[in-house]
Amino acid sequence: MRKGSLSVSSGQLRKNPQLGSGATIDPPSEAVARFHRTLPGYAHTPLVDLTLVASDLGLGRVVVKVESNRLQLPSFKMLGASWATFRALVEHTGLDPEGWDTLDEFSEELSSHGPLNLAAATDGNHGRAIARMARLLGLDARIWVPYDMAQARIDAIESEGAEVIVIDGYYDDAIEESAAAASDTTLVISDTSWDGYEDVPGWVIDGYSTIFAEVDTQLVEQNLGVPTHVITPMGVGALGAATVAHYDAKDPRPTIIGVEPSEAACVQAALDVGKVITIESEFRTSMVGLNCGTASLIAFPALAHGLDWTIAIDDDWAERAMRLYADQGIVSGESGAATMGALLAVTDGPNRTELGLDDDAEVLLIITEGATDPHNYERIVGKSPQDVDT
Repeated sequence: MRKGSLSVSSGQLRKNPQLGSGATIDPPSEAVARFHRTLPGYAHTPLVDLTLVASDLGLGRVVVKVESNRLQLPSFKMLGASWATFRALVEHTGLDPEGWDTLDEFSEELSSHGPLNLAAATDGNHGRAIARMARLLGLDARIWVPYDMAQARIDAIESEGAEVIVIDGYYDDAIEESAAAASDTTLVISDTSWDGYEDVPGWVIDGYSTIFAEVDTQLVEQNLGVPTHVITPMGVGALGAATVAHYDAKDPRPTIIGVEPSEAACVQAALDVGKVITIESEFRTSMVGLNCGTASLIAFPALAHGLDWTIAIDDDWAERAMRLYADQGIVSGESGAATMGALLAVTDGPNRTELGLDDDAEVLLIITEGATDPHNYERIVGKSPQDVDT
């Protein structure tokens, strides 16, 4: 246990020592949501009220935004990947961002600018989303992945027509190799940022805003209260930054809690010292979508400004959450279940009162992915994703 941490069973829970510093990200314009509505299969993803779970945990309400089938892909990543790809292509070609009505029309205009390729690094879902956008736009894509990527995730990326390059290294190493591919004809679409590369990951963050715009609408439609707590997954921090951007100006403002694996708590480490650092770790976690060693430079100021707490959890908590969700008829992968895992950890520990997690608390969780590794899902849950009643 690191110095200054609070014991929450096997979790590491800490107040954000940087809270109020940095700067939040301005919420994006309505253009993001308009663009998403042009994508094939766009629809609101479900917002589920888990009344039995809330009762069992002694909470007022637990609602879950289920991103396990977003735009015909098993994760939320298509929202950021699609908007960032579109903006990057507009900037690169000089095309009119509003001079088309359908994605096919945009693709046709794009074809006159010669062959273009997309490149990205991924631990699974972002790369598949980039590959899907390339396929929709008639472009080629190359995706770099770490050596320990599950074959099912590689197969899924290749099914979109992309070339997958497996490297002898971790996710951060894949980022370095993909970044080196940038050229006049290859656009790198990364969801993390580094010195000199900030626009594209900023657009990725903007793309995730659609999740929370939908939540606001659905809470009203379903006659549910506004959240007092929002638990959001970290990874490099892009979704966390989008969470802060949406909720920071709300009145009342919810408590925002960021969750990451104990083996890859790069945001927690950065907040400890007040700057982005690269952590040393074995990076052995089943929450592969959050298995990152370095927080995004562009996301970090927002995280420093608006995350109230961070919690780093072991895989056991995420796996408990996967089984709980299955009992509720919801399929969630390992990374997707992290937010429920964090909620289980803190409500099981001594610090729930300090967090205000009582019978008046209304908690919003984000499930960021479905069963992207079906074999591991069945090992953990004891049944296949197809056998979970939805």
